[in-house]
Amino acid sequence: MLMTDWGKSIGKNSVPLSEYPRPQFVRDSYMCLNGQWQCEFSQSAELPQNYSCEILVPFSPETPLSGVGRTLRPGEYLHYRRTFYIDNDFNKGRVFIHFDAVDQIAQIYVNSQLVGSHKGGFTPFCIEITDYITFGENVLNVVVLDYSDTKEYSKGKQKIKRGGIWYSAQSGIWQSVWLESTPEKFLERVKITPDFDNETVSFDFFGTNEVITRIYDGGELIAETSERVIKIPDFKAWSPESPFLYNVEFLAHGEKIKSYFAMRKFSVGTDSGGVKRLFLNNKPYFHNGLLDQGYYPDGYLTPPSAQAMENDVKTAKEMGFNMLRKHIKIEPLLWYHYCDVYGIIVWQDMVNGGGNYGLEINVLPFIGINLDDKKYKTFKRTDPEARHLYYDELDEMMTHLYNCPSIALWVPFNEGWGQFDSAKAYNYIKSKDKTRIVDTASGWHDRGVSDVISEHIYFTPIKVKKGNRAYVLSEFGGYSQKIKGHTFNNKMFGYKIYRSETTLTKAYKRLYEKTIIPQIAHGLSATVYTQLTDVEDELNGLLTYDRKVCKIPLSVLKEINKNVKL
Repeated sequence: MLMTDWGKSIGKNSVPLSEYPRPQFVRDSYMCLNGQWQCEFSQSAELPQNYSCEILVPFSPETPLSGVGRTLRPGEYLHYRRTFYIDNDFNKGRVFIHFDAVDQIAQIYVNSQLVGSHKGGFTPFCIEITDYITFGENVLNVVVLDYSDTKEYSKGKQKIKRGGIWYSAQSGIWQSVWLESTPEKFLERVKITPDFDNETVSFDFFGTNEVITRIYDGGELIAETSERVIKIPDFKAWSPESPFLYNVEFLAHGEKIKSYFAMRKFSVGTDSGGVKRLFLNNKPYFHNGLLDQGYYPDGYLTPPSAQAMENDVKTAKEMGFNMLRKHIKIEPLLWYHYCDVYGIIVWQDMVNGGGNYGLEINVLPFIGINLDDKKYKTFKRTDPEARHLYYDELDEMMTHLYNCPSIALWVPFNEGWGQFDSAKAYNYIKSKDKTRIVDTASGWHDRGVSDVISEHIYFTPIKVKKGNRAYVLSEFGGYSQKIKGHTFNNKMFGYKIYRSETTLTKAYKRLYEKTIIPQIAHGLSATVYTQLTDVEDELNGLLTYDRKVCKIPLSVLKEINKNVKL
């Protein structure tokens, strides 16, 4: 069994991922509910009388770290149970329970009473449980139903019959579960919007307007006001080269809530040569990135620890990259925090749904056929409920991640996977967030409504096609090498296969020096190499799946990346 070093250090009585999970909005009230729970598989949604096994939350039962090793089948119910304690010191007036991700449909019970439910396996939800708890011991039950890839709901890269670019199906709780308490009247959340051109930052408050805002430059207080729009003259800009963050405190109804923000601007513009480019802080800026699936051999979608997430971000930075494309997954907020701190730009994908994909993704794009995504049957999007749920989850994702300064670009659809009404999706995203770029249809089936020309090229020659939008190579590469003792199984998927570090390094160097770097001057504005790590059958990572081997010397990657810029 392949394990990361972080996973190896987790014992049965551990409390994994116990760090405060929301660095962008920190309360002093926090109770982590990760750790050992009871669980049971059943054909009924009725709460069971007995639980036959234990599970280490937040790891899905299918994962090695869960301690279960059992797959939840479509139509089957997964039941969780644990107790928690509430005392007078914790309860400030209202108590909320947070689930940062439960795949796919969840019902929540406190002391045998149904308190709420949620559909969508990748977005967080929060339920007030004030009226259902008692002082002392309380019982929490979670009932999960997961159809995986048998329905058109969002599923990501999970597949019951895994293989190739599709990964092991998993289910249930896979991100942190935690409690917080607030006063009866409280600040629910804040929307933070920097305005680079006008030297201001604005704060939209939800739940109350009675808020005092303090802004700090390091340890120096530079603003204290009840105003919602605050001027920051001569501000320090955020960039991968200088990822400066302003700390902020919100004082509301007896609470002091901590956050941060960055003064930065992402946009598309025209350079001095008349070429459309991605811009950072009003200057042309090349996004040099990696595809990042965010999978681990021991936790699958769930990172084994905060240190594992931080290591991925730091390693990409040490390789000389300035961007990660978070592919078909929404990470814990800590991951985005590390990108903010270390200076890694993020392209954020929406999680894909739809039915079983066919010619629309694996044949027609390669012969130049661009399909109309308003035809739902063509793209396996015939279920109206699933299409509606897509927008619910899109809204939840954007609200959840809006205050992460590192996110530069939203990707609503990838390679036609469950794509539908992409022009509508573009306009919806822009109505919600005017501060970021949108790659509407990454790879193919571009319907003409997008901020970029977005191409995936693995097999044909890479040649930039200038147009009225910035040209981004949003996937390419996929060079593979198997490292004995560091693979998930004996299978090997890759677009080009190399047998040694020497041949892989030579091919990678040639790809960048002969193809990528020369085309930057001709309009290439961003690259996303496939990929950061191996994942299951895919052995095309720069790192092995267990993160123990870098297949190309770090010094070589850093030297090449010095020239991948404008």
